[in-house]
Amino acid sequence: MTPERFDQITAEFERLRLAVVGDFCLDRYLEIDPAKSEISIETGLPVHNVVRVRSQPGAAGTILNNLVALGVGEILPVGFCGMDGEGYELLAALKVMRDVQTGHFLQTPERRTFTYCKPLVLEPDQPPRELSRLDSKNWSPTPESVRRALNDSFEMATERAHAVILMDQVDLADTGVVTADLLEVVKQKAAAKPDLLMLADSRRSLKNWPPVALKMNERELAALVGQLLSGLAAVMAAAASLAKQQARPVFITLAERGIVGADASGQAEHVPAFPVRGAIDIVGAGDAVTANLTVALAAGATLREALELAMAAASVVIHQLGTTGTATVADLRALLFPDRPE
Repeated sequence: MTPERFDQITAEFERLRLAVVGDFCLDRYLEIDPAKSEISIETGLPVHNVVRVRSQPGAAGTILNNLVALGVGEILPVGFCGMDGEGYELLAALKVMRDVQTGHFLQTPERRTFTYCKPLVLEPDQPPRELSRLDSKNWSPTPESVRRALNDSFEMATERAHAVILMDQVDLADTGVVTADLLEVVKQKAAAKPDLLMLADSRRSLKNWPPVALKMNERELAALVGQLLSGLAAVMAAAASLAKQQARPVFITLAERGIVGADASGQAEHVPAFPVRGAIDIVGAGDAVTANLTVALAAGATLREALELAMAAASVVIHQLGTTGTATVADLRALLFPDRPE
């Protein structure tokens, strides 16, 4: 990709409208100062004194954060939070973000807010060290009334969107946003609007999903196609076959080996990862890839151009420690064209 082509693609971002549909959570970071540690008089257990608390949208919210950082013109989140303190924080964070419209985001007393609580030990001249995470999730099926509201929100948001990202983050099927009911609506939308780009990612499996673009890692691809994949050529062949079957693009992340993408015709491409430039934290890299693939393709990028932008974004994000990071257009330009300042 040339600098001129990069500028042409990224100039389109501000004219795009994207819907992000899925499981939004609150990422809450508890920053611990070990110099202030003590022993509890009551229990005799160590006390971790928190000196700072910071929160931001996580899971599908991390994808949204990346779209905001890229300057996407309008972002429509479709999801839910509870009527609890975490929900208040999550909704407040979404509402203050530039170009994020929360009219399709549901706050309901029938669900609790999905929360990742991450204690971080901060020591001088050391990368942040994360202790055991404290998660809050929903373990019962999403109520029918919430499902209906989400289906309606999906319909309204996707009528106006240039592209849609579907993020299924929950551990137990039908306990989050992307239920079997919603997938049926997605299937109907894919049939009615076959040219609408919809890109899906699921932490469980994308097996039997409607005909949308799919993004997964190598292990998930092997499980989906039911075969061992030995080497890059096997991954590319499996991705190409799946893309032809779906009649939609397929993307396979390969960690330090980069990414494979295949278009609906079965043409596959591989783009390597950027070299590591110091300490890294891989949290959020996959979400940055999802965001950049979608916005690049919606902006008219070729398959390879989208893969190149996604790999640049992943490289930027993994070098941001102690947070789930994002990559701006300026960040991408600096990494891709270090000799061509803005």
